[in-house]
Order: sequence, then C-alpha cells, then structure tokens
Amino acid sequence: MVLPVAVLLVAGCGSEPSGPQDVLVEAGPQEVRVPPSQECIDGELQRFSGRPPLVEVSPDTTIRLTVPDSVAEQGWGVQVYDDQLQQRLGIVDVERGQAVLEEIDTSDVVPAAFYLVVVEDTGEACEGLSGAWPVGFLRAGGDQTGPATEAPPVP
Repeated sequence: MVLPVAVLLVAGCGSEPSGPQDVLVEAGPQEVRVPPSQECIDGELQRFSGRPPLVEVSPDTTIRLTVPDSVAEQGWGVQVYDDQLQQRLGIVDVERGQAVLEEIDTSDVVPAAFYLVVVEDTGEACEGLSGAWPVGFLRAGGDQTGPATEAPPVP
C-alpha cells in the first residue's frame, strides 16, 4: 500500500505545469497574481480573455515581479506602456535565468497611470510569439493622462 503512494508522489515531482502560469506582482503590502494574456503552451499559442488587474500604489514603492521558473529559463523582460496599452514608454531587460526583478519603482514612470507587461523571450515554438502578462498601476497623487478606472482590453 505504501508503494502506490510513493509512486504518485514521485510522479508529481519535477513535472512542468501544462496550463497557464501566473506572474506574481508585489508592490508594498499588496500581492497580485497576474494571469497571462497569451502564452505558448505545449507548442501552441493560447490567448486568454479578461482584463489585466489594476493595482493602486503609493509613490516611491518598489515593484517586485516574480515569474515562473520556465519563463526565467526562457528569458524575459518588462515593457512599460501608457495607461491605454498603446504607447510603449520603455523596456527593462532581465538577465536570463533570473526569476525576480526588483528594479522598478512606482515613481520611475512619468504618467501616474501605466502598465507593465512581462514578456517572455520568443522561442522556436509558437512562430516567434511568446507569453505576456500585463498589469496596470495607478499611482496616488499624480495627474492622470486618461481614464484608468477600467483596464483596456488586451490586444
């Protein structure tokens, strides 16, 4: 009877998740799990519906992004967008293999409402497309460039 249980435990160890994986975003005391808007799963690009989460933040707060191990191994970066996910404002490169980034501060971005999009480096699968995890931020005390109370649909 012990053997089947041991086999089940061993079978679950080290296996890669087959479904979409979240990115963990921490800003001050807040912790938000961000689902992907798209992800390459088993060689197929999967697109997901839904709106990116919005996080209200204080000025000068460090944003900590933690990606799944598989994304860290593939490589990833962060793209900074305006409050409508239309204009890219910047890019933050991340060293391959690094799963955590703590180099972005809520006051680093000029508009008070902005998006960070974690973007997995492209691989051979999925015809050059890769995973993307968008999350919006609304910084207290800043001028808003547009309505940020509702997230725009993910392109």
